[in-house]
Amino acid sequence: MKQVLLDTSFIMTCVRQKIDFFRDLELMGLEVVIPKQVVKELERKKAELALKVIKSYRFKSADLKQNYVDKGLMNYGKNHPGAIIATLDADLKKKILNTKIVIRGKKKLEIL
Repeated sequence: MKQVLLDTSFIMTCVRQKIDFFRDLELMGLEVVIPKQVVKELERKKAELALKVIKSYRFKSADLKQNYVDKGLMNYGKNHPGAIIATLDADLKKKILNTKIVIRGKKKLEIL
């Protein structure tokens, strides 16, 4: 099963737009991975609803071994070329060579 790493902006936007991203990603046959650093970033931003949503689902955790999430995602992507990165960050999307998942039309997840 392919892994999809979620970044902070992706999670927060999905929650804000009421997208059931866990269900959608599982229907795509993907294993959801949320880095520990992303969870910490959500805690720092006091994104209570996003934290409640992710804690109500089972997901795999990963340690990016970086304090800066974007740099950690880039390194993870280089070391795991088969991993998919779910992000809305335009700069990060340009830098990551891996397959990406984005939100289209405010309701639909799309693989690029």
